[in-house]
Amino acid sequence: MFSRTMRGFSLIEMMVVMALILIVLAISVMTILPSLRQNDITGGYNQTLMAMRQARDLSVAQRQVYFVTLSNAALPNSITITQGSTGIVTATYFLPNDIGFITLPGIPTSPAAFPTTPDGFGIGTTAIDFDQGVVGGAKNVIYFYPDGSATDVNGNINNGVVYLALLGNTGYVSTSRAITLWGATGRLRGWHIYQSGANFYWRQQ
Repeated sequence: MFSRTMRGFSLIEMMVVMALILIVLAISVMTILPSLRQNDITGGYNQTLMAMRQARDLSVAQRQVYFVTLSNAALPNSITITQGSTGIVTATYFLPNDIGFITLPGIPTSPAAFPTTPDGFGIGTTAIDFDQGVVGGAKNVIYFYPDGSATDVNGNINNGVVYLALLGNTGYVSTSRAITLWGATGRLRGWHIYQSGANFYWRQQ
């Protein structure tokens, strides 16, 4: 006869162990998920800023016009760099799947009164908002020239801003990022949103 001390686990004991494992997994996911989301928004922001700088640097180095197309339509949440004279696409980048070119309710909407929109461009309601103060241009296309400047498709100085944030929930406003462009010099500036009480404000990075 087998000794009673040699019996296996009971069904109740197995269920208790499984329940503990599930609880630990749930806590781990809840702890890690915010960090993963922050990594994605940081990656999308860096990708967009890098692509715009790359287009400008190519234009200056090769003495040719390059243009950047930011899209949240035909190629969802993509950045395309194209050589101006040949029309050849030299690079295409995509944001992480959970990141998009969007504006979320709660970000600043005034270009003049604090808290203002980044560099005072736009009113914080259009995600890809270049060609500030220009009628008839394309708000999502930027042409970089060998002198470093940036214009729209019609040759107008192209100032503007693009917003990024985590998709799926308006409560993710704290994940918002922005990049501004000063067309006369081609200068690019990155922005991070911060919260003070119930309000959010932009700070240059």
